[in-house]
Amino acid sequence: MKITDIKTFIVGNPWKNWVFIKLYTDEGVTGLGEATGGLATKPILGDLEELKRFIIGEDPLNPEKLWYKMYKGRYLGTSVAINGIELACWDILGKVLRTPIWQLLGGKHRDYLRVYANGWYQGPREPKFFAEKAVELVKQGYTALKFDPFGSAYLHIDREEERKAIEIVSAVREVVGPNVDILIEGHDRFSPSTAVSIAKKLEEFQPMWFETPVKSTDIKANVEVAKRTNIPIALGERFNRLEQFAEALSERVINILQPEVLNLGLANTKKVCGMAEAYGALIACHQAQSPLCTVINAHIHASIPNFLIQENFDDFLEPWTWEILSGIPRVEKGYLKVPNSPGWGVELNEEEAQKHPYGPKNFLLLFEEGWERRRPKE
Repeated sequence: MKITDIKTFIVGNPWKNWVFIKLYTDEGVTGLGEATGGLATKPILGDLEELKRFIIGEDPLNPEKLWYKMYKGRYLGTSVAINGIELACWDILGKVLRTPIWQLLGGKHRDYLRVYANGWYQGPREPKFFAEKAVELVKQGYTALKFDPFGSAYLHIDREEERKAIEIVSAVREVVGPNVDILIEGHDRFSPSTAVSIAKKLEEFQPMWFETPVKSTDIKANVEVAKRTNIPIALGERFNRLEQFAEALSERVINILQPEVLNLGLANTKKVCGMAEAYGALIACHQAQSPLCTVINAHIHASIPNFLIQENFDDFLEPWTWEILSGIPRVEKGYLKVPNSPGWGVELNEEEAQKHPYGPKNFLLLFEEGWERRRPKE
């Protein structure tokens, strides 16, 4: 089998542009991957175009070998485009062998995955609003909720804004009770001293974790924060090299890792899971892309013994999402059923996708306007 062509499909939505990849083969089998890159869209399209010379004529049934060809061809550099192509190759491999990807990763440890809700708090940054939305989610069956209460703070947070952030966390904890997990998102925003100060104030609410309280790639700073708080620090979504995870694990105070498969590729993500297991650490893969990545993470999480919890935005997406993507399992009573279809088990409706073209997005204005303004202006 040989790859004959690669096509890209951009789907614009209020959060970001999703970039889907479709590989075509001489035997008629196609593979679906994703190369969404936050707010970077057109650079990824250019990257995919240049990567054609490495993959046309290659056998997609050797995903990791092809990944290394692209990696070496880029002088030991990786990208979401390279990883997206690898993901599409895995889809082809699963379809050819008529088996789900989790089977190719060693088999399935579990049939259902506990999830946490994210993306649910679009609106005013007020304790009452957060509390009301949290109650709705618990009624839907969610047992874990993640949110960023910090507004537009960057490096430092003034006393008034800090009080409001703590009031938001307190309000959510009060309405959901002690048996629902709350997860606090830091979005890389604080200096180490500020992060430690805030973490100490958050301890009474017993969060499951404080995610990326300081710049993700400053591993020493994250380690320092972890040593000075009783809240677990979660880290890893921005890492794109195995050695970053090794460094984070080596101090033995970071024990929740969040690899992002679009930054690593599938084979490398599986390696990170093994590294974490060796250090007694848990895995909660990052997922803020399309629902295709929800499914990809489900296959990964099903195949590992040290799974903690899965991120889920899917209940808060545009209704037309389910017209462009089929085969996505939906959350029921706080859990996601692991798919059993060959490959990823997801298909892209190209005609529906074309109804939602590329557009500029302003979703991630984290440090300028805060959450309540992070929607495209009408």
